[in-house]
Amino acid sequence: GLNFIDLMVRQGNIDNPPKTPLVPGFECSGIVEALGDSVKGFEIGDRVMAFVNYNAWAEVVCTPVEFVYKIPDDMSFSEAAAFPMNFVTAYMMLFEVANLREGMSVLVHSAGGGVGQAVAQLCSTVPNVTVFGTASSFKHEAIKDSVTHLFDRNADYVQEVKRISTDGVDIVLDCLCGENTGKGLSLLKPLGTYILYGSSNMVTGETKSFFSFAKSWWQVEKVNPIKLYEENKVIAGFSLLNLLFKQNRGGLIKGVMDKLLNLYTNKKIKPVVDSLWALEEVKEAMQRIHDRGNIGKLILDVEKAPTPLVS
Repeated sequence: GLNFIDLMVRQGNIDNPPKTPLVPGFECSGIVEALGDSVKGFEIGDRVMAFVNYNAWAEVVCTPVEFVYKIPDDMSFSEAAAFPMNFVTAYMMLFEVANLREGMSVLVHSAGGGVGQAVAQLCSTVPNVTVFGTASSFKHEAIKDSVTHLFDRNADYVQEVKRISTDGVDIVLDCLCGENTGKGLSLLKPLGTYILYGSSNMVTGETKSFFSFAKSWWQVEKVNPIKLYEENKVIAGFSLLNLLFKQNRGGLIKGVMDKLLNLYTNKKIKPVVDSLWALEEVKEAMQRIHDRGNIGKLILDVEKAPTPLVS
């Protein structure tokens, strides 16, 4: 699976990236070829999907058994590679951090992306949840059925949301950062939760540096703890990779995956795959995410031959 974090890794916009040369990628699907001596519950030949701490974009991948899950019979390998990062992130934010319940409202940015589509699908499993989404206008036709109210990503979505819901929303999921932070907090209802889960605005220009990004952060109205207390607002951060690989919460994630696979089997959720790319086409695939051209998930397929270039 290709994720926005892979672009941030490529541009050096993350803390402590591994030394080069490195193989990127944090999730994959495939067939078990070998097992460690004490591994139980899997057999050679099993169809599986897995989280990997780098090195997923490869023909052969090695990862601890706690990060590996069996693929349901009716799920394709490409769907399985599109599943773990986006759906676990969306589920944890909605249900573990923000406690989504019946009748609540959610604002999600990049509603056409992998996480955005997962959020929209999971919200539809709870009665009467209103989803506000922002996305590039050319995606609206394709995703209009998955969200309740859809706005152009360049429009003044704050006014649009307030026109529909005067007191704002219960949950804001922000992968944009920067100036959107103040806007998102202003839209929160009392006891609402604002979750920062990515920084896709860090990846704008071809060589946007961390320092220019940091500068834009300083221009953000700083979050004032006393104001949070007075306004009864919650602000939270979420990083699935840190939870898995730094904070050793693999067991918690396994419980979430069990719930998600149950939802998949009951046809409540289904990963949206945008396109498949050969490993040789990774540059073009990353450009498509960079340009926000994708609806759903891009997948690198080790068996796919590169598409011949048309002169």
